[in-house]
Amino acid sequence: MSRRYSAFALFREGLKGQRGWQPAWRKAKPQPAYDVIIIGGGGHGLATAYYLAKNHGINRVAVLERGWIGGGNTGRNTTAVRSNYFYPESVALYDLALRLYEGLSRELNYNIMLSQRGMLMYAHTPTQMEICTRIANAMQLNGVDGAVMTAEEAIRRAPLLNQGPNARLRCHGGVWQGRGGVARHDAVAWGYARAASGLGIDIVENCSVKELLIESGRITGVETDQGTIKADRVGIAAASASPGLVAGAGVKLPILTYALQAFVSEPVKPCLDTVLLSLGAGTYVSQSDKGEMVIGGGLDRVPTHGQKGNLPAQARVLSGLLEMLPSLGQLKLLRQWAGVVDVVPDSSPIIGPAPVEGLYLNCGWGTGGFKAIPAGGWLLAHLLAKGEHHEISRPFDLDRFETGRLIDEAAGSGIPH
Repeated sequence: MSRRYSAFALFREGLKGQRGWQPAWRKAKPQPAYDVIIIGGGGHGLATAYYLAKNHGINRVAVLERGWIGGGNTGRNTTAVRSNYFYPESVALYDLALRLYEGLSRELNYNIMLSQRGMLMYAHTPTQMEICTRIANAMQLNGVDGAVMTAEEAIRRAPLLNQGPNARLRCHGGVWQGRGGVARHDAVAWGYARAASGLGIDIVENCSVKELLIESGRITGVETDQGTIKADRVGIAAASASPGLVAGAGVKLPILTYALQAFVSEPVKPCLDTVLLSLGAGTYVSQSDKGEMVIGGGLDRVPTHGQKGNLPAQARVLSGLLEMLPSLGQLKLLRQWAGVVDVVPDSSPIIGPAPVEGLYLNCGWGTGGFKAIPAGGWLLAHLLAKGEHHEISRPFDLDRFETGRLIDEAAGSGIPH
């Protein structure tokens, strides 16, 4: 057996402090100038850099990350991937991401651990079943797999669902997307980072952008804590940090930042082979490959940049989980944390040019950021390379807040975003 796959070799490297392994990506120092600068080394920024090099042949690119790769929201989410949205624009966007996810391990030669176990969004009232029917119909009309499930079909899919005599949120059926599932969040970031670095992209960690440099209404570069870096095209994929970055350029983004909290339980034997979301409780859950229950819920509607959990959110989310799956009541929690999500009024992202020539935005994803990483990177790369929208990104331009052509997925799906 080769040293690469030998268990003894792995053990030996661990004892030696892993000094014999090559880094997955180059630890680059910033050059004085690039063709393109990308601010934000999360999944969207790294995917943008990769697709700039792969799709457009532009590899004189720097990705500037103020912390470490995978240390932001990309590593602080509940890993679900899906495209079960209502509006055609949203379905096109998120299904592009899902299609790219389906081939990503092969393309990057890096196992992102995609598990298309399906997602069941289930209802508790006739009104909620009407919502599920609307969503399934919209998905089918937009060419995406979606099907209405009866209560009996849903229980067969997830037999632990609470159907006892005292159940408050009894399952009435739901909407099913078989291509939905989960992927390993940090593996997505690492895979894109390695692939982008292999194509010549400079990934600069621990590099904080202090100011955008603008002359005569055009971007000319950025000022960082590692010096001035010049470029005539800059993409911002920095999630909740985006409003602060563009404020100095006189750009005001309609973004509020909230904490989205998540939880992981101790591991148990396999008992849940799908992703469940309760329309009534607002709680969702899946089981990881290690056996842990990965749990999330709605936003904590207090504006914040904090990444810590709190007890009120814990009580709300876990009470919903226990109503859904009471057999999990004796499990112990291992971890609780929060990701900071950037939410706009219509609960859809902003993808497009800023009111500064050469500056482009990818932000406002709210709770949809991780599932959209491949599409967000693909579309921002197109904007940076071509200077114009891809047909999928055009509806998400910042100008929709002036024209009123909003894409309100929170209203469309009937659940809080």
